[in-house]
Amino acid sequence: MPSVRRDLDPSASPLDYYGYELRRRREAAGLTLGQLGDCIFCTGSLVGQIECAKKVPTRDFSERVDAALGTEGFFSGLVGLVLRSQLPYWFQAFAEMEARATYISTYQCQVVYGLLQTEEYARAVLSVEEHDDLEAKVAARLERQRVLERAEPPALWVVLDEAVLHREIGGPNVMRRQLARLLDFRDVQVLPFSAGQHAGMMGTFTMLRFTGDPDLYYSESYASGHMTANPQVIRERSVGYARLQADALSPKESAALIARVMEGNYGHQSMDVA
Repeated sequence: MPSVRRDLDPSASPLDYYGYELRRRREAAGLTLGQLGDCIFCTGSLVGQIECAKKVPTRDFSERVDAALGTEGFFSGLVGLVLRSQLPYWFQAFAEMEARATYISTYQCQVVYGLLQTEEYARAVLSVEEHDDLEAKVAARLERQRVLERAEPPALWVVLDEAVLHREIGGPNVMRRQLARLLDFRDVQVLPFSAGQHAGMMGTFTMLRFTGDPDLYYSESYASGHMTANPQVIRERSVGYARLQADALSPKESAALIARVMEGNYGHQSMDVA
């Protein structure tokens, strides 16, 4: 039986709009699904799934489509919106503000901050609860990281609880590559176990600063996030973050600890931490 063409409402979602435009522009170019697939080195079936909003496009796919159809960056520009729409609904507002921030300071007590996660580490973290749309969620998390690649990226400072280094996520190889990523990013302080009680005992939180807009404080619990610009909260958490930084190891000492854990827990590899 021939497959039934699925007509999309382009106003339903960014993914539906992407699929609608992909089909419209492919047909305008006189290409079949298979022909476009051949042009961009994928199957016609994959193109069809994306056109029907059954599968989420990647940035690489979008760039290839732009080149094949001569759409001058249309799909490369649209895919960011599509991927952001794959983030949990309660997280999307924070992600939008994170992308606008000029300074991000965060304390993480469970996992590496999303902007610094490797793809493998992100996949392992997200696989705990995501299954059917895991790859879309991974792509969305990696898309967030593009903020660090822009011409004027935000300043980012991270305080990590030492437990994050020891919690094996995804296996030794994944952890080794993730800790190597942290060593490449030197604005990291590790809060050692020896610090005892500290100002981050309530859990992970993030502070966002902007040019011309109020600061924001963000924290989250299971399946929900809380963001506020309340001046009293901002003042208290700014002081708390300063105390965390004071209790944490210096960036150089932190890099040395990360390298020791990397070698001792996840395999031997020499590191220059000077």
